[in-house]
Amino acid sequence: MAENETGAGKTLEEIERAEKIIELNKFLPSVEKKSNLSRTERLRIVDQAILLFEMNYVHLPLKRAMHAINPIQRLKLLKFRLETKGSEMETGLQFHKRLLDIFASLRDLHTVYLLPTPFRDHTAFLPFLVEQYFARVKGKRVEKFLVSRVLRETLPAAPDQAEEVASFEPGVEVLYWNGILIRRVIELNGETQAGSNLEARFARGLDNLTVRPLDTSLPPDENWVDLTYQTRTKKILTLRLEWLVYQGDAKPLSKRITKKKRAAIDIKKTKINQLKRTLFGPPVRDLRVRKEFEDVFYAEVRPVDGRDFGYIRLFSFDPPDTDEFVKEFRRVITKKGFPQEGLIIDVRGNPGGKIRSGERLLQLFTPRRIRPESFEFINSSLNLEICRKAPKRLGLLRWADSIAEAVITGATYSLGFPISSDEDCNGIGQVYYGPVLLITDALSYSTTDMFAAGFQDNEIGDVLGTSDNTGAGGANVWWYDDFINAAAKNSKSPFKALPRDTELMVAIRRSIRVGRRDGRPLEELGIAPDHRHYMTKNDLLKRNVDLVKRAAAILNTKPIYSLSLRRVKGQDRALNIVATSTVRPRGKRKKILARDKHKRISRLDISVNGCPYKSLSARDGAIRRTKVTFPKAVGRIKLLVQAFDHRNDLVVSYRNK
Repeated sequence: MAENETGAGKTLEEIERAEKIIELNKFLPSVEKKSNLSRTERLRIVDQAILLFEMNYVHLPLKRAMHAINPIQRLKLLKFRLETKGSEMETGLQFHKRLLDIFASLRDLHTVYLLPTPFRDHTAFLPFLVEQYFARVKGKRVEKFLVSRVLRETLPAAPDQAEEVASFEPGVEVLYWNGILIRRVIELNGETQAGSNLEARFARGLDNLTVRPLDTSLPPDENWVDLTYQTRTKKILTLRLEWLVYQGDAKPLSKRITKKKRAAIDIKKTKINQLKRTLFGPPVRDLRVRKEFEDVFYAEVRPVDGRDFGYIRLFSFDPPDTDEFVKEFRRVITKKGFPQEGLIIDVRGNPGGKIRSGERLLQLFTPRRIRPESFEFINSSLNLEICRKAPKRLGLLRWADSIAEAVITGATYSLGFPISSDEDCNGIGQVYYGPVLLITDALSYSTTDMFAAGFQDNEIGDVLGTSDNTGAGGANVWWYDDFINAAAKNSKSPFKALPRDTELMVAIRRSIRVGRRDGRPLEELGIAPDHRHYMTKNDLLKRNVDLVKRAAAILNTKPIYSLSLRRVKGQDRALNIVATSTVRPRGKRKKILARDKHKRISRLDISVNGCPYKSLSARDGAIRRTKVTFPKAVGRIKLLVQAFDHRNDLVVSYRNK
């Protein structure tokens, strides 16, 4: 992400943005005519939605049980009304609303109906962002909401609101929205969102409060909002703000993001993030990443109480190239000057992307072999046909036998197999040896859920949450075109092209956790963090200062390891090996606790070409520079170096590539 523009560059940027912004009340009159669908077109959409729900939608049994819903019956009733001769068709907006309501009842952001043009490339927004924080009042934690960003160039210029506009700035506290308490407004908005759990619904009600992509949700009911807020001087004012509509790129975002069959992405959150970056400006970063990954992550050094920590803000798992993304991430965290004694990875608000991008990244932080999550189909005759006839490169045939066996066993789901290969997840190995901590929230979804699950299941480090749960989106999602392409060899394929540029997305394979939580589905349940942080006002206005401090305090309780292998000058078959371990003192007396002493390195084992070669004993948790000479074997030596603590737990690993 680029730094904020200043000076002439910023002026030009504002002019360009202004040309794409119009008032909602000017946008709506043209919508109905342009977005209307014929009876035949509506029936085609409903028929294909019924097909997907009945034969392909992997979470249907879970959603029926948890939310007491029957989306298929609702679709069939809608179809009946459309097929009834002489019946009067409702407006296009009403039809879209019915479909959106049915899909929203699933509480599944992977399974969505996307509206056609002119909604597709437009987003309704108000010129400010609202965020939640907590303050201590008389010893109790009190929830508050403040304005964190303001787009000043679009604020009203009415003389009778001059005082309100002048005092409307980041940091003012929001009290009411059209006379309703702000928390209640967020709750009501959240109920129309598809969050899997209460935390996710509230988080999405807040995130979607002032930014609403129009292809995933209809325009706001009101043309303006009367926002009541408290200024920094404790004065209560009310400012009237009109809903605006921003036109994005001519090519819809849904066509620019990943549409591969190994993806897991929340498209609505992706679009919200896109508009926030465009209109409200990205954060400043200290360490540069390659230009093609600017929208994927940034890295910086965060000093806390005299100690430097690495900090990575990971916005997306949908890079242009997964292999290059992992390579760039590795380069950044091992670069000279980047702290090696503690790393904070922040995935809050990350909507997901390519599953392989998330699962392949995990190996960089742990000496253990990564076990990827498993994925299951729901057993149906159509899924069986897809798995048998889909192109071999998709790797779906391995699910076919277990789906076929369901005729005999009556099983609801197929056997589970990973989407990412073992080589993908373990081909590089550990490169960062310091402790690592992951920060999540209720907007962490899709591949981000899977990344967090893998982080926990493979015991890489602690998870610090700013919510009590992640978004709980545990599935591989397919676009409707993916179904058409997978069944292309079937001359009698039931998948028919959708009218206009409408789109359907469906969760096709569900994610199952591994390790200590083996067999637990990710959907609806999500990831519970090991620690909870309540965001503060300083976090919102001063770049997460208290959040980073809390993360640093947790990392300070973890041991720090290092491993260095360097060639001996002039000797091709010799290396100087150094390994260290540091256990930090804890408690009031700042002493190393007895329960922590075993975490120091005890020994280091070296294997050559898969066979044990040498073992080095540590002294005081360290192996000083030791020269190790290797046999003159023909060809390249395959080297594995592993360090173990006093309980024989693997703590550090190195493999040559």
